[in-house]
Amino acid sequence: MKLWMTLLLALMTPLYAAAQTWPAKPVKLVVPYPPGGPTDIVARVVAERLQAQTGQAVVVDNRAGAGGNLGAEAVARAPADGATVLVATTAHAINKSLFKGLTYDVQRDFIPVSLLTQGPLVLVVNPQFPAKNVAELIALIKAKPDSVSFASSGNGQSTHLAAELFSSMAGVRMTHVPYKGSAPALNDLIAGQVPLMFDTMLSAMPHVKAGKLRALAITGVQRSPAAPDVPTIAESGLAGYQAYAWNGVMVPVGTPPAVVARLSEELKAALAQPAVQERFAAQGFSAIWTSPADTSSFLKAEVEKWGLAVQKSGAKVE
Repeated sequence: MKLWMTLLLALMTPLYAAAQTWPAKPVKLVVPYPPGGPTDIVARVVAERLQAQTGQAVVVDNRAGAGGNLGAEAVARAPADGATVLVATTAHAINKSLFKGLTYDVQRDFIPVSLLTQGPLVLVVNPQFPAKNVAELIALIKAKPDSVSFASSGNGQSTHLAAELFSSMAGVRMTHVPYKGSAPALNDLIAGQVPLMFDTMLSAMPHVKAGKLRALAITGVQRSPAAPDVPTIAESGLAGYQAYAWNGVMVPVGTPPAVVARLSEELKAALAQPAVQERFAAQGFSAIWTSPADTSSFLKAEVEKWGLAVQKSGAKVE
């Protein structure tokens, strides 16, 4: 019995030590999009809280490109020590079925740790765009098929597939103009280079409130407290339509369970902060902590859901 206890303690000591010492060095939150977009905004809020809680430097590393895949690939190849963390999005669940020849698998190569945020998108247009509501938008596109383009934060992003789902359900055709993140897409939308976009409320609503964009509708099943006067797409005539965006945290497969557990605990504490919750809620996102097991189940369901949406839309990226 004494020998068995000694062996058990010997096995548990490294795990306990890993949990106690993490983070032993600066932590890098890899955001696979440019600065200024919704994922970047979320990551910087979370990084600030984690740094305050752990006393260790937590930095945001923007690695934009390939619809979020460049950053994900970099994290998948990084040492599995908890020092390199992916801030994942809906796109990473979508990309598994949208992109051919990916060098990583979002379910095989990562350990999901927790969600961070979840919320609806908002359909925004340039103030000069003639359509004032969803019905007018659909009528305009039907009158001139393929003449209306929409921006997205990149191929495979929720901002892309939300528009594809809209087109499919409304029976219209639009031209997709992908960008490397929401920030540059919004800049061109404000400048009038592209007429409309489905984007997260977190990054789009400040421009709506400033009068630089006009919100036509919300993609959730209910109106958002952050924009109570903006109707949902479903209530605007496209019954059954809904789309949500999320951010979450993942680490490379092989990361010690104790490190995953410690990171999960720190994220839970960070997301419980009223200031963090209020910051996200003001822009239409809910701060959401989920256990690693629940996050894994959520990811599985998202991969399946968006896989069907990709199949139905016919969208593919080489």
